[in-house]
Amino acid sequence: MEDTAVAREEPGASDRELVGRLVDQARTEGLDLVGENGLLGRLTKLVLESALEGEITDHLGYDKHERAAGEAGNSRNGTRAKTVLTDVGPVEITVPRDRNGSFEPKIVRKRQRRLSGVDEMVISLAAKGLTTGEISAHLAEVYGAEVSKQTISTITDKAIEGMTEWQNRPLDPVYPVVFIDAIHVKIRDGQVANRPVYVALAVTVDGERDILGLWAGDGGEGAKFWLHVLTEIKNRGVADALMVVCDGLKGLPDAIEAVWPRTVVQTCVVHLLRASFRYAARQHWDAIAKALRPVYTAPTEAAALERFYEFAEAWGGRYPAIVKLWENAWAEFVPFLSFDAEIRRVICSTNAIESVNSRIRRAVKARGHFPNEQAALKCVYMAIMSLDPTGKGRKRWITRWKAALNAFAITFEGRLTPTSR
Repeated sequence: MEDTAVAREEPGASDRELVGRLVDQARTEGLDLVGENGLLGRLTKLVLESALEGEITDHLGYDKHERAAGEAGNSRNGTRAKTVLTDVGPVEITVPRDRNGSFEPKIVRKRQRRLSGVDEMVISLAAKGLTTGEISAHLAEVYGAEVSKQTISTITDKAIEGMTEWQNRPLDPVYPVVFIDAIHVKIRDGQVANRPVYVALAVTVDGERDILGLWAGDGGEGAKFWLHVLTEIKNRGVADALMVVCDGLKGLPDAIEAVWPRTVVQTCVVHLLRASFRYAARQHWDAIAKALRPVYTAPTEAAALERFYEFAEAWGGRYPAIVKLWENAWAEFVPFLSFDAEIRRVICSTNAIESVNSRIRRAVKARGHFPNEQAALKCVYMAIMSLDPTGKGRKRWITRWKAALNAFAITFEGRLTPTSR
């Protein structure tokens, strides 16, 4: 019985014969598969030149050799050599020309030196923190492609255009949670110094992760600069944030309140623990962590206060600075204790943004330091743009946040309304 399915088009006999001849020739000449003059390079050259010949035929309206060059109208005018960088290495091709100079090839455009895939490869390597020199060496070693450091820099500079548009895009009118944090990078501005890069990550009403922007600051992390960042976010359309999770930076709660008066400020528990360890001897870290756990896992604020008094009695004599630290942070530490377990689980720490920061730090560490602020921001931007190439992370975020978003809708009734971009 005749098969009703659409059959996949098989290569014609002439195609198979051509490939067979090329393979036999490669065997005879001892050619490699890739590299300069390799088999795949020859195939790529053949395909590109055939496509270009087809394009100029369509442009002129007649096949090669059909019309004499001296007749009226436009005509072929020889070829010119050109080397293009492809995924299989550099390939030298001949590009046909016309007498009027009106032929604009599409498959390999005028002045185009790299075919699709190469730019993406360079940006992917740069996002992992490789320098222009390391990327150039990698392409030469793996693909036999000689790409200058200047060319690689030109490719990665394309990210600046995308970053500017991304940094100024409109945002949603409301976010359930916004996580804010700063990482430090080394920038050479006269002399190498640590500079903060401020990162704001939000969870949308659909449970998706949305990095709102990147900002480079001067000196150390400061509440005054955070006020500038949050004001910019508000000006881009964010009228309300139900909760902002942050570290214990002095003055930060006041900055948040100035922008969104009704927002709940939650100090990150992980940051509190890390700050506590700075005042304690290394051999006591495990014991202190165990003693503090009942405080931040208490069912109510009253119970947490009782557990904290017990901790202060046990450790206050040895480490009074830790007790003072928690007392000063108490007002911003306790808000999440009034919410149900689903909300607590996802907001008690800045782990959501810490995972982003860890990816950024890997890229930054590989570079050492940057010549200027723009170079640092470009590296950080490319790192976060390559966070979830498969889309699996997005699905995990949505699944993880569904229960918490339902709890938010009840707790903040009337403020959490669905939105779409």
